[in-house]
Amino acid sequence: MSEHPFAHYVRILGKGPRLSRALTMDEAHAAAAMVLRGEVEPVQLGAFLCLLRVRTETSEEIAGFALAIREALNLPPDLPAVDLDWPSYAGKSRRLPLFILAALLLAGDGVRILMHGTEGHTEGRLYTRETLAALGLPAAGSLAVAAAQLTARNFAYVPMELLNPRLSDIFALKPLLGLRSPLHTVVRNLNPFDAGALLISVFHPNYRAVHRDAAKLLGMQNLACFKGDGGEIERRPDKPCLVEGFQAGTGFSEEWPPLLPGAPQGVGDMDPAFLSALWRGDRADAFAEATITGTAAVALRLLGRAATIDDANRLARRLWEARRRDRLVA
Repeated sequence: MSEHPFAHYVRILGKGPRLSRALTMDEAHAAAAMVLRGEVEPVQLGAFLCLLRVRTETSEEIAGFALAIREALNLPPDLPAVDLDWPSYAGKSRRLPLFILAALLLAGDGVRILMHGTEGHTEGRLYTRETLAALGLPAAGSLAVAAAQLTARNFAYVPMELLNPRLSDIFALKPLLGLRSPLHTVVRNLNPFDAGALLISVFHPNYRAVHRDAAKLLGMQNLACFKGDGGEIERRPDKPCLVEGFQAGTGFSEEWPPLLPGAPQGVGDMDPAFLSALWRGDRADAFAEATITGTAAVALRLLGRAATIDDANRLARRLWEARRRDRLVA
């Protein structure tokens, strides 16, 4: 019986503590391409994903996977230029996904944002698609629709299955394997519509450097990465926030001070109706508003719309206050 071609990549990862090693970027690219083409047996895929997870993904592996996924995308012609790529794959369990309002606030000021994500892989979480539906903003039903939404309102949310159905299948393996797959890391660097800037959140601080180096390997010039609340791109207003990345290819590391020092954790109600009321101006909440503006400020700083941290915080707050005034007048 001849050896399956994919066994080569499983063997690289699994030959034991002395002989195993990480995949090179080229090897990760080739392996991921085989997975996406359906050329891998289920038992091989399970072994491959678990081996990667146990050892922790390298920047080269993330970049190789992301490159293979991008090459497999069937993108519509004449895509509108995107300013900011915003991956959303974690879901929120303790606080509402206020980052969504931060993204919509930026879109209202002309920042064109592509958000992409998935849902259902972890119980008890509120995901982006459900939240957007509660706000009256349905997910894109096709990549062409996403392009039209970006042109019309500077914002679109693309579910993972539109990018590649095979990716959704791999995400769905978490309850079977008991582990999240490396895709949870890879998709944060995907940037499917080739946006000029990329935001990334991490669960664990040591992943900041991994994402930063992977983005460089993929040719990104503008990136901001920080530890977001619940793993989503959402700044905690009651805690300092270390933001690392690069602008125009030049690296930076900034410590953002808390906006509400010592403030108790707020917005524990997980009813999306609260977000709708907040967005309409029918509700006010200091913690929620600081979360929204603080998250938007990181993006404004990355995009070069503010020269300093203080300038970015002030600009984001002005955008929120202007929106509230407009809603009250309307």
